[in-house]
Amino acid sequence: MRFLPPNLEDANLIVGMETSDDAGVYRINDEQAIVQSVDFFTPVVDDPYAFGQIAAANALSDIYAMGAKPLTAMNLVSFPVGKLNMDVLAKILQGGSDKIREAGAVLVGGHSIDDPEPKYGLSVTGIVHPDHVLSNAKAKPGDSLVLTKPLGVGIITTGIKRGIVSPEAEAEVIQVMSTLNKAAAEVAIAVGVHAVTDVTGFGLLGHLHEMLEASACSAEVYAEAVPVLDSVWDCIKQKAIPGGTQANRRHLEDKVEFAHDVSEELRIVLHDAITSGGLLLSVPEDRLDSLIKQLEEHRTLAAAVIGKVQKGVPGRIAVFGRA
Repeated sequence: MRFLPPNLEDANLIVGMETSDDAGVYRINDEQAIVQSVDFFTPVVDDPYAFGQIAAANALSDIYAMGAKPLTAMNLVSFPVGKLNMDVLAKILQGGSDKIREAGAVLVGGHSIDDPEPKYGLSVTGIVHPDHVLSNAKAKPGDSLVLTKPLGVGIITTGIKRGIVSPEAEAEVIQVMSTLNKAAAEVAIAVGVHAVTDVTGFGLLGHLHEMLEASACSAEVYAEAVPVLDSVWDCIKQKAIPGGTQANRRHLEDKVEFAHDVSEELRIVLHDAITSGGLLLSVPEDRLDSLIKQLEEHRTLAAAVIGKVQKGVPGRIAVFGRA
């Protein structure tokens, strides 16, 4: 975002680019604000229907992270018309459409281009009360950090491309990526968390770093409390580590301090570049038990307390093996 010109002054812009938040929020009246986001990428799995579901869930997640309800979506499509059968595109779009419908939103159109490499995603518009906007910029010292999906998605999808992941593990990671963050967001709103972000391409530590910088706080993370998909470890053993994961680690080198008891494997996982990850919630201590209980009742894929927000240098993270 540092390459973009600064926003012009507008009193109705509630959330812009300054805090690296998940979506933009613009007030249209005293009762309503629109939330806008866009995301698309190349296939992370071979099944075109599953890819469509995952890409849509990933784009919708930004709306949930702002505490908003998705209203409309528009397809963004790049497809090699002369190279791949159009049935492949039909399955991608069907996967996306089904996930949009599951979210309670409406597909209203889109745009496509003929391109050598297939890409798919959505532009999504949501709605929220201006006073109820969630953000990554309001975490407070003393808050607990809670994660709602397991890590390891980027590593496993790299393993899938290399043919080293079992069909069962592939099905599991597809299920994780295609699961909406709708239930987790509804619980976060009901409980009253302080801050939210979704965990995607910058990895858990990268998105936590952004939250802490925006909130002028630091944090500690308990690596062994972080939920991780079982098939990750074999992929790491076979060096199936995404380039994005390695780039994340380099970027955060001077911002994260690891205790000696945090294994190299866990350090890799905590930096993993994820597609359609869970929500990272910063919740006040007196609401933590209620949050965990409700997440479990809604059967989110995880409800793990993984760390604590603290006073300190904004953006700094200390990672320990356990609390």
